[in-house]
Amino acid sequence: MSANRICHIEIDEAGHARPTPEIEQERKVAIFDLLEDNSFALPPRHDDAPVPEGPYRLSLAIRDRRLVFDITTKEREKVGEFHLSLSPFRQVVKDYFQICESYFSAVKTMPPSQIETIDMARRGIHNEGARVLLERLEGKAEVDVDTARRLFTLICVLHFGG
Repeated sequence: MSANRICHIEIDEAGHARPTPEIEQERKVAIFDLLEDNSFALPPRHDDAPVPEGPYRLSLAIRDRRLVFDITTKEREKVGEFHLSLSPFRQVVKDYFQICESYFSAVKTMPPSQIETIDMARRGIHNEGARVLLERLEGKAEVDVDTARRLFTLICVLHFGG
């Protein structure tokens, strides 16, 4: 297994509203999928000090209206922490929650063809969220598209209560 990966993920939901069962399921699936297959590397430091090797433990939180990535080694040695503005995510997260509500309602009452149409729209918005995250992580962490998609899901979960 590659050292450039996340081996543990923690979501700091302290003080947040309890997620709905659907949101909780999305969180569980995203964490499971992320730990099964991800790519997460840190760029060289500005002071040319070596970057501790992974795999990494990642803690995600929202503090002072900023998304916080707290990174340690598998042995819990502090590697770094960076903060991202939530502003670029606000609209895409809002759109994602709206389409998810439609999807969860559709699954209960609509025919498969309509569910599929809503799901395609949901995936499109999800891809947009992953693209925004990839842009925001530039120079801070290198992730692949699938990892960005799963991390975006977790950002949505944090937004739900944040």
